[in-house]
Amino acid sequence: MAFHHAQLAQSLNQSLADLQGDINVSFEFFPPATEEMSQLLWRSVDRLAPLNPKFVSVTYGANSGVRDRTHDVITRIQRDTSLQAAPHLTVIDAPDCELAALAQQYWQSGVRSIVALRGDVPSGCERPKRYASDLVRLLKGVADFDISVAAYPEVHPEAANAQADLINLKRKIDAGANRAITQFFFDIEAYLRFRDRCVSAGIEAEIIPGILPVTNFTQLQRFAGQTRVSLPRWLAQQFEGLEQDSVTRQLVGANVAIDMVKVLSREGIKDFHFYTLNRAELTYAICHTLGIRPTAGD
Repeated sequence: MAFHHAQLAQSLNQSLADLQGDINVSFEFFPPATEEMSQLLWRSVDRLAPLNPKFVSVTYGANSGVRDRTHDVITRIQRDTSLQAAPHLTVIDAPDCELAALAQQYWQSGVRSIVALRGDVPSGCERPKRYASDLVRLLKGVADFDISVAAYPEVHPEAANAQADLINLKRKIDAGANRAITQFFFDIEAYLRFRDRCVSAGIEAEIIPGILPVTNFTQLQRFAGQTRVSLPRWLAQQFEGLEQDSVTRQLVGANVAIDMVKVLSREGIKDFHFYTLNRAELTYAICHTLGIRPTAGD
């Protein structure tokens, strides 16, 4: 029995040691709609900046008001921090000339990374004629941006099938994208199978897992329903009975995310993209546990 316990302890120690300092992270934020949300965003940026992420992305809405807020956040990050800001950019709601002008403006302001997306099709509109691969090609024509695109381990909701979705991803990579960031997921096997299929399809770019730290399971169910992300039964069980207990929900959510990163790290994954929902506490705690700490002088 003592030998068995020693084996378990050694396994745990090795599991934690394997993660120390050997993981790269990036963070996603969204543009705030109110002054209160703005204060929350900038507190989160300030809190997470010392962890030296590879980049921080800022989501992009389809209407002009949200677009302007995105640009304002990107401009302030570029001006006031040492972070590499990566604005989201969508092709569906702007002509090529406008997109090229915006890309040129970003490049001149020091932005070198962009997350290139098709964007959501407005309700009742026809099938789009331009796609994320077209945006990647346009951006590469403006300057040598570092471009991330989206990937869907459980298939994009509008894709005809998994193979069509994979072909579309390959089209984006072949157009010049540097990496793909996945939709959030909780079925690790689905991600690993998807990664293997990407390799088989000749996709050599890195497929970075998108990690969503969970604090509100009801909200997660809504997100998952919109994106057709499966929620395993074990995840629902983790949050049962905690509807009125936000502190325990945070601890459970952090534990789930940490376990996911540990398993994926053992599968050779070293880069992770965290969907922060503009809150720093959970993401910071997860990163700290994984060995991602502020460097001296931060």
